[in-house]
Amino acid sequence: MNRDTLAAALADERRRFVADHPRCGELAAAGREHMPLGVPMSWMAKWPGAYPVHVAEARGARFVCADGLEHTDLCLGDTGAMTGHSPAATVAAIARQASRGITAMLPTADAAPVAAELTRRFGRGPAPVTQWQFTLSATDANRHLIRYARQVTGRPKVLVFDYCYHGSVDETFATLDPRGNVAARRGNIGAPAPLRDTTVVVPFNDLPALAAALAVGDVAAVLAEPAMTNIGIVLPEEGFHAALRDLTRRHGVVLILDETHTLCVGPGGAVRAWELEPDAVVVGKTIGGGIPAAALGMTAELAARVGAGIDLEDIDVGGIGGTLAGNALSMAAVRATLSEVLTDDAFGPMIALAARWTEGVRVVLDDVGLPWHVTQLGARAEYAFSLAPPRHGAEAAAADDFPLQQYLHLQALNRRVLLTPFHNMALMSPATTAADVDAHTVAFAEAAFTLTT
Repeated sequence: MNRDTLAAALADERRRFVADHPRCGELAAAGREHMPLGVPMSWMAKWPGAYPVHVAEARGARFVCADGLEHTDLCLGDTGAMTGHSPAATVAAIARQASRGITAMLPTADAAPVAAELTRRFGRGPAPVTQWQFTLSATDANRHLIRYARQVTGRPKVLVFDYCYHGSVDETFATLDPRGNVAARRGNIGAPAPLRDTTVVVPFNDLPALAAALAVGDVAAVLAEPAMTNIGIVLPEEGFHAALRDLTRRHGVVLILDETHTLCVGPGGAVRAWELEPDAVVVGKTIGGGIPAAALGMTAELAARVGAGIDLEDIDVGGIGGTLAGNALSMAAVRATLSEVLTDDAFGPMIALAARWTEGVRVVLDDVGLPWHVTQLGARAEYAFSLAPPRHGAEAAAADDFPLQQYLHLQALNRRVLLTPFHNMALMSPATTAADVDAHTVAFAEAAFTLTT
């Protein structure tokens, strides 16, 4: 692949984007007057092009931008809209609840059924996850569980896998430097404490490194995705999860599995599909159908240990919870989403469409001879810029290519197909169709031909 060809192609796509989106450009200019980078949340500035498209309306697996152009959405809010945009059952439940009250810092009748449904999905094994609490984001759920783990173990550190992402949790913005020491990950903004004091980092799939780190005896919790998804998809090797569970039990370490993205594997995420047995589970984004909501689940044994160390008088000042957490509107949205939208039956067609997307990309790569690979994880799939799938996050990071990524994303966007801006992920919803998938395949084939001609 010629880098001059890439630069020229990216310049062409940037000109095309500006010409196609004049109204979005006007809105972006207005936004820059009073918002840094012109957006209400800084990540939105990372979309390719001179500015992000502005959404006028989103329904199902499509959205219309301010310029009146309809797009196929394969990003789906980076899993926040894996339900599809504004699913009817969730919207109806939100409307009913909004008219009855949005938040009161009191439980409603929706809470217990939601907790029971999450137990049905994620509770398995001899010590199932059965005790649930609710937050507004997976970040908060992860943060709370880390604090609980420190409380019950009396240990200071959390172990994460190199190039992980678990939301804006301070302890997780860590990586390994060239000498194998824990260091701040590039771009870590205003880290509050030296990461060597809070965090242990090992490569994913490296069981000897994991065993050695846990043997030191200062780790309270392992926080992990069942498969890495935020540096591209890195799948666990055979036996990895069994060994992870055995090592954490042997060393008295709390095992937290963050299923926020791996819920795409099935209705109970990887925990159910792969028969995993964590001490705690986090699931966020998707379960509210677009309304902010997340959940953290614990085994009865862990919940009892946590409860034994918290006095009722101090339950509101210990760094856990939030005034709006578990609010009436969120719980109504979660109940409707789990019972009527992301049902067990919804996942089969979604996973089949991800397989169709994966095969379309694979055929294109074979036809043009690009030395890349494509990986499927349930209803999600991604391509990446290396011939072999990576074993751990550092290999995935080494294969990344930001200008190439920007070109491919902008080229697809100009053909009215939206991918996530952070890597090359496509996600299927219950509303996604085969035509949506094939639209990406056509655009990707054009881009691959351009890059290799």
